[in-house]
Parts: sequence; structure tokens; C-alpha cells
Amino acid sequence: MTHILIAEDEFDIRELLTELLESSGYHVTSAANGMEALKLHQSATFDLMILDIMMPYLDGFEVAQQVRKTSQTPIIFLTALQDEDNQVKGFDLGIDDYIAKPFSLRILLRRIEAVIRRIRTNDEEQLSFREITLFPASYNALISGNAVILTLKEFQILHLLLENPGRVLEREQLIQQLWGFDAFGDTRFLDTHIKNLRKKINVPYIQTVKGVGYKLEATN
Repeated sequence: MTHILIAEDEFDIRELLTELLESSGYHVTSAANGMEALKLHQSATFDLMILDIMMPYLDGFEVAQQVRKTSQTPIIFLTALQDEDNQVKGFDLGIDDYIAKPFSLRILLRRIEAVIRRIRTNDEEQLSFREITLFPASYNALISGNAVILTLKEFQILHLLLENPGRVLEREQLIQQLWGFDAFGDTRFLDTHIKNLRKKINVPYIQTVKGVGYKLEATN
């Protein structure tokens, strides 16, 4: 379960955030000031920190600065300070997002999800070939940095090709690995998947080896 640390000195906001995040499936620990937040961070592991800036003892800037000395834990500032200078200062310290009060609860949840997803994707093992990047654990595919929606079989075909660049994978071999049965000469459904996959990724690297199968290879 994703563990989030909330540091907010206003009790009502702290309780609102805790209730919102816990009802959304997150594990939440809260702190009433910056010093408490820093101590909690030093004694436990968090997937994300949500920090107010104007807090007693240590403000959000000071907490973020101390955290960044030893950790890349994602940080979101949630604050009434809306001016550009404070936003720039926060991002210069290495925070991941800056949300001004008052805020929409629905948008806050989406921003939290986006930060967590981005960090986990960056940490995830990936396979790459030219413009193609594949994240096997999360089933995400990027072409030149842009997300492409693939079906499960399309993703699995591309995964196998990326694991074996330049190597010819026979049609019967692909069908056996992905569908778990012998094709007995009928491979037309695989060819249809390949056709759809080529159209979606729109890069010319899936080469047909006539009468045999497919390989991943750049032509130039």
C-alpha cells in the first residue's frame, strides 16, 4: 500500500486530507509541523510527502531541502502561497508538484496519482529499441516518449521482439509462447496482431521474414 506523509499545521485541513487519502486506498501518516515531518521521514519510508509551506519550527522549504540531501522521496507542496517566486523556489529544491490552496479534492487526487505513476515508471525496469520504450511491470509502452495503448497480446508480442532484437522469431514459436497451443499451419490471427501493432507504434522496425516469422530490426 502506498504510504503518504502529510505535513499540515491546520488541523481541519490535515484531517480532511487524511480522510480523503485513506478512503482512496492510501496509508497515511500526518504531522502538525515541519520538525515532526522531518523526524517521521527519517524514521520511516514514505512513497510521497505532501507539505504545507508555512508551518511552525521548520517550513516546507526547509523540510524539502533537508529531505533532498538524503532522499528522492516525491514531494508535493500544498500551500496558500500562489506567487511564481515561491513556486520556482520549490521546484529548484527538487519538489515534484506545487498545488495552491484552495484546491479541488478530485484534482488533488489526480495530481497525486500522476506523481506516483511517474516516479514508479522512472524506477521501473524497461526495454528500449530506438524510439520504442516498454515497461513490462506496468504494461506501459512509449513511442518517442508518447504513450501508446496496446492490447495484452500486442504488448506481449512487442515485448518478445524487444527481448530478441535482430533475431527471427518463428510464427509457430510466437503462437506457442503467447497462446500456449500449436498453430498447425494457421498463423493468420498472429499476422493480424502484428498488422495492428505496426499501425499503433508507427515505426518501421518489425520486419517480416517471409515464410518464417518476424524480427525487430532497423532498416537504417
